[in-house]
Amino acid sequence: MRFYCIADEDTVRGFRLAGIAGQAVSSASEAEDAVKNFAEQGDCGVIILTQNVAAKIAKLVETFRLERDRPVVVEIPGPEGSTAGHRSLRQMMEEAVGLRID
Repeated sequence: MRFYCIADEDTVRGFRLAGIAGQAVSSASEAEDAVKNFAEQGDCGVIILTQNVAAKIAKLVETFRLERDRPVVVEIPGPEGSTAGHRSLRQMMEEAVGLRID
């Protein structure tokens, strides 16, 4: 299974350096098209979205999470940090592991 990143240009560039393909988007329609295109690929296991991109296409993200087993849609903070109401990646990891990470 492959991972794909849909986000701003800097985030996508960073993931490409780690070997993860992606697409930079700047509008909701571009983001929706990218998610649908990656999801149609048979090898797509995880789609990584920044919180800002996910907020633009919240209905589609919710549909994928509730109605599909694959791909898994994951939200990460963007370059501007975690958005209000979202836990940081560190907080999620600490909750999952049950330990404080310093």
